[in-house]
Amino acid sequence: MRRLVVPGISLVLTLLVVLPVGAHGPDPILMGGLYPLNAALEYRWAAAGTPPAAMRTAFNEAADDATASRKSKAPSFAFDSAATNLVYYGADVPCGINGLACLRRTPPDWFGVWFRENNHRFDWGTLKWCELSSSPDGCYEIENVALDELGHVMVLDHHDNFSDNSDFGDSVVQTYSRTKAKAGWNAHVFARCDVATLQQQYDVATWSTLYSTCMGVPTDLTMTGSAASVVTGSMVTFTAVLKSDGAGRLAGNPMSGRVVVLQQRTSSGWADVLTMGGTSASGTYTGTTAVRSSVDYRALFRKPSSEGALSTWSSAVPITITAACTGTCPLVSGGPTK
Repeated sequence: MRRLVVPGISLVLTLLVVLPVGAHGPDPILMGGLYPLNAALEYRWAAAGTPPAAMRTAFNEAADDATASRKSKAPSFAFDSAATNLVYYGADVPCGINGLACLRRTPPDWFGVWFRENNHRFDWGTLKWCELSSSPDGCYEIENVALDELGHVMVLDHHDNFSDNSDFGDSVVQTYSRTKAKAGWNAHVFARCDVATLQQQYDVATWSTLYSTCMGVPTDLTMTGSAASVVTGSMVTFTAVLKSDGAGRLAGNPMSGRVVVLQQRTSSGWADVLTMGGTSASGTYTGTTAVRSSVDYRALFRKPSSEGALSTWSSAVPITITAACTGTCPLVSGGPTK
């Protein structure tokens, strides 16, 4: 079990298998606050307790994993021999009697990560790191455990699993890491519930970054037309603006790169007319159609299966026909209007 110690925050791992009663959702957060948005956190190996080469390689890979899979403005990680943040191996490890690895964080100034040495003897047996031993099974992967610890550095606390642990794969930041070859033992990217909390705390990386499916972010959609009344067959351009409507950092973000459709009211409801195209303005979509009768239009964003943003639609925009066209009428599909 990882547990809090002082000073700072230190988290420890054990081999005990417990099925905590929990509710699915984004990871909880740790005390101590956040780092600045997009902070570049650099680390080096501790002089007293330098990790062996294979562990250094695995930790660097975990740092790359964290940076690449954060999908937010959470910190990035990189090695720098002059850094003040430290990674320790087997030197005065403050992880409790059963801890495999742990950390201390004091944002925005410092963090440290400790690893038990390979072959460390616990009451339950001998620790084997996969990258440092020839154990085919029953070992712990350094890269996976390091990614877990870097998630803690960012601000993530342990995921609150369902009582049967069926959602274990929805988070890397777990109370209990798994050994090879159990499911999840070698996860190398932050999972959707890790990402959800990072997005909540640090905001999405860009306006086109998808919101994690571990949460349901309300959205807001508005639309205007280029004219309110036109001659039959005239082309009207509609402009829609899609924004997130979540709490905190997820409030009011433009949402680019999504699918927004223009709909027309019918006698039985609403029917799709066309897919609106994105523009250079963040979160803005446009579409042009010929209007041949007085009718209401609206924009619709349907919740995609790949994103945790919820469906929404704009208010109706009525377009009124003032008169039939005369002379040379606007072109529509199939030829000139009549």
